[in-house]
Amino acid sequence: MYSGPMCNYCDAAKRLLLRNNLEFKEIDISTKEGLRKEMIKSANGRRTIPQIFFDDYHVGGYVELRELEKKGELDNYLK
Repeated sequence: MYSGPMCNYCDAAKRLLLRNNLEFKEIDISTKEGLRKEMIKSANGRRTIPQIFFDDYHVGGYVELRELEKKGELDNYLK
């Protein structure tokens, strides 16, 4: 998950992942030059944070992640 400082949607995404007992790696784009460019390229041009991936599958942001949880489809992408 690409994230950044003082990001409410990033915090919400982390809480959602934790309550579903899902491990994740957080990449704070503010910590190193080039991480934002890497995120934008990986996320097909999307510039907002968070950008969430399950391996190579691009989920999108928090809203898309929450929608997967609501539909009960979150586990489908984790197998």
